[in-house]
Amino acid sequence: MRISRRIALALPAAALALAVGSAHAQDMMKLKIGTEGAYPPFNNLTADGSLEGFDVDIAKALCEEMKAECEFVTQDWDGIIPALQAGKFDAIVASMSITEDRKKQVDFTNKYYNTPPALVVPKESDIAGISPEDLAGKVIGAQGATTHANFAETTFSDSDVKVYPTAEEYKLDMVNGRLDAVIDDIIVLQEFLDSDDGACCKVLGTLTPREDIYGPGIGIAVRQGEDELREKLNAAITAIRENGKYKEINDKYFSFDVYGD
Repeated sequence: MRISRRIALALPAAALALAVGSAHAQDMMKLKIGTEGAYPPFNNLTADGSLEGFDVDIAKALCEEMKAECEFVTQDWDGIIPALQAGKFDAIVASMSITEDRKKQVDFTNKYYNTPPALVVPKESDIAGISPEDLAGKVIGAQGATTHANFAETTFSDSDVKVYPTAEEYKLDMVNGRLDAVIDDIIVLQEFLDSDDGACCKVLGTLTPREDIYGPGIGIAVRQGEDELREKLNAAITAIRENGKYKEINDKYFSFDVYGD
């Protein structure tokens, strides 16, 4: 079988293009993203094992902006920083507040959203307000190892603050009448109130977040010293804010800009 000279000459160029394409694929940044998967509407693991939520969509948009191949890993909240430090994943995108205590263990990007905490109580509650005096002697539920739990324990020192491994567990106790109030992000609580189970309850009020507890907002955590990755993520956050992708994701979940002031 004879091959024309033109085709024969083209073969090395095609082989070169294939080699370059293969090398480019090998050079593509590969990242593992850690998230909790139990904090709707920010990150949630569905019955079929899929991850969904604002955090998840933001992470996917950042990976696309960075031209990175990303894989998600779910991790219980109370072990999420140790898992990052142990190399189980490369970054945490899980609604983690940028706090001074956490900065001793991880480095953070700039914020990618910032929303206030709130208190929810049963609809028939006799609690009149959101002051420490109003909550004195009451049982307040919160997810453990969170800024919300820290805020409750510090601010409502005359209350009994009960912590839970996940938000779903404090919601269950709230529905079953075992708690007088719960504290969490206003959006997480509103998602609960909009569900059938949440028909039991109402927002008592939003709280002014303390900077020393909540920090400047929610950021992405990386291992200390991973400056290149942190700066790439910062650049990607800026880019999706500017090119409209952030707004597209924001509007899928919320009726206002969760980025905050």
